[in-house]
Amino acid sequence: MRLMVAPDAAASVPAVPAVPAVPVPAGLVLAPFRAARFAAAGANLATLTSPPYDVIDDDERAALEAAAEHNVVRLILPRDVSPDSPGSGYEQAAATLRAWLGSGVLVRDEKPALYVYEQRQDDHVQRGLVGALALADPDAQIVLPHENTMAGPVSDRLALTRATAANLEPIFLLYDGGGPASDAVAATVTTTPIIDVSTDDGVAHRLWAIDDPATLEAIAADLLPRRAVIADGHHRYATYRQYQAERHAAGDGDGPWDFGLTFLVDATVSGPQVHAIHRAVRGLTLADAVRRARDLFTVRQLPDGDGSRPAPLLDELAAAGLDGHAFVITDGSAAYLLTQPAADLLARALPADRSEAFRRLDVTVAHLALISDVWGLPDAVGVVDYYHDAPAAIAAAQASGGVALLLNPTPVADVISVAGAAERMPRKSTLFTPKPRTGLVMRPLD
Repeated sequence: MRLMVAPDAAASVPAVPAVPAVPVPAGLVLAPFRAARFAAAGANLATLTSPPYDVIDDDERAALEAAAEHNVVRLILPRDVSPDSPGSGYEQAAATLRAWLGSGVLVRDEKPALYVYEQRQDDHVQRGLVGALALADPDAQIVLPHENTMAGPVSDRLALTRATAANLEPIFLLYDGGGPASDAVAATVTTTPIIDVSTDDGVAHRLWAIDDPATLEAIAADLLPRRAVIADGHHRYATYRQYQAERHAAGDGDGPWDFGLTFLVDATVSGPQVHAIHRAVRGLTLADAVRRARDLFTVRQLPDGDGSRPAPLLDELAAAGLDGHAFVITDGSAAYLLTQPAADLLARALPADRSEAFRRLDVTVAHLALISDVWGLPDAVGVVDYYHDAPAAIAAAQASGGVALLLNPTPVADVISVAGAAERMPRKSTLFTPKPRTGLVMRPLD
């Protein structure tokens, strides 16, 4: 087994030619790199950046393209050159990236650095470090996923990575810190940032570069024995590792593909906000959903079940969730609170070989006990759809003649516990905000 260190820090041991070995990091390694950043500043920079690719719908994509000739959406969601050239968008993104670097639209920082990135939204502050993360198999228990991935998004991001040879967006990691790395972040934000911009979603973004060798060494030593959990970017992390494996299989040896662009946040100091992801369940009327649940849950009709005003429903849900599992189901005209699932239901629906951390999650009970066991429905796309806000879930339920299933947010501590037990949560279990802004920092793989 070979241990990985930061690039250029030591010579690597040659791999066996017949079976090229992927390097294994000694621990949590976040290496400095030379970022590519837009030369524009201030309000102009705001029009060049975007949300992450996977939350941009068709309308927002078109709006971002119209906002600026050089908006980063042209790199992360490129359009095919013509309808007759499927997949040509990836090469178009590569050509665009080369052109922007060549013309000075994007510039490379002279020194490798770690970057302190701060986001402010209303009264919430999130801060962390942006760097090149040494890639590790989840079995190494260094970088822990908490959700499963799907082949389609990985295939798409892999094709883009092959074409551009760049990490265009960071993944988002959380760790339990409170050490010298967090101290360095706190000290850095008292100085003048290299980027200070607010975007139209109400988030203020600031960025600083750390290139002092002593500070970088202290950060590296602090992070090395720690573990981190993927908060957002499971598909991008899978893409990083698949691209790494391809490069090693091709005989390219150790290189920048052994690392991936990452935003690492100390969840104990200035972590994200966690929101629920709600469900719309098709093929089930509210009356039938309530009838099937009555014998296995405590069911109470809520006095304010108007789907156009979900706030009272969410308030009831939050209060009930303080005492255990709680769910609200509604068709937009009436609503019911479901609490206290029967012990025999949980015993038969929740796998006995899974951890207590997994078994106590609301999303676990929602999928395995309520949807699959009580309602007898397959947990499949087209039957269970996912929405980031309650009004959208309720509207979808009304449109399909189904029910909206509203959930409380999953606490960060529970996400970390499940990941630490080497288990995966049901898909679409958590929504962490604010998400890192795409286009502030990019990482060409050269």
